[in-house]
Amino acid sequence: MIYIGVTGWGDHDSLYAAGTSPRDKLKEYAGHFPIVEVDASFYAIQPKRNVERWVKETPDSFQFIVKAYQGMTGHQRGEIPFESRNDMFDAFHLSLEPYQQADKLAMVLFQFPPWYDCKRENVDYLRWCKQQMGDIPVALEFRHQSWFSPQLHDQTLSFMKQEGWIHSICDEPQAGSGSIPLVLHPTNQQKTLVRFHGRNVHGWTKPNEGNWRDVRYLYKYNKKELEEWVDHIQQLNKESETIYVLFNNNSGGDAADNAKQFIDMLGIEYLGLAPRQLDFFS
Repeated sequence: MIYIGVTGWGDHDSLYAAGTSPRDKLKEYAGHFPIVEVDASFYAIQPKRNVERWVKETPDSFQFIVKAYQGMTGHQRGEIPFESRNDMFDAFHLSLEPYQQADKLAMVLFQFPPWYDCKRENVDYLRWCKQQMGDIPVALEFRHQSWFSPQLHDQTLSFMKQEGWIHSICDEPQAGSGSIPLVLHPTNQQKTLVRFHGRNVHGWTKPNEGNWRDVRYLYKYNKKELEEWVDHIQQLNKESETIYVLFNNNSGGDAADNAKQFIDMLGIEYLGLAPRQLDFFS
């Protein structure tokens, strides 16, 4: 099975009728795609009431990919707002319960920052994180090139497979040590995650010019680029039972359109989506 969606549900204007309230966007989003990445969980561990509402607003078959809190992945500046790392992970676990109870948690995504390089202490921390997450499916995404350097490439994949990490395969700009190459190797027979970040090298390498979010993911995939990925996805699906595909190239509002284009190219028709609002002028 191949599930396709985008990161977040708030900023994809092409999906929503004019004047749609932010509180109503997830319900409409679920009429277009069967999965979504929850970005809010990266900035703050979400109160259960938020998650309970999101679960209630989506169809039974809908799936959430929840991004790990920034304090868990080394993005947090300064001290974490918890007594200990264990307390932080416990709080995150509690926030996941409504997804789990509704059978709507596809996985948790641990995305590590560009400065998180391949060294012993970081490998040890990854092992500790995996232990803390228990049986919850967890995906791992690197941003530092050292993990897939020629001398460590195979060891990284073997480690992920042995520890039970789902590989988050990335399509992103090739921009030095702060980016990773395309590595088309699943590490889990059940699930593989693919994330499209765009190929804007300039925006990727100079994120401090103005608001980096306005430029870093500013990219629209063309038909030829997506056609290449049709072959990649079909091959990955032979090695991993379920492929989750997320488009994150939304600085210019292109993620949703590219995701829909990719669904059409793969010939997929999803059943069980939420009913869409009627638009008599479309």
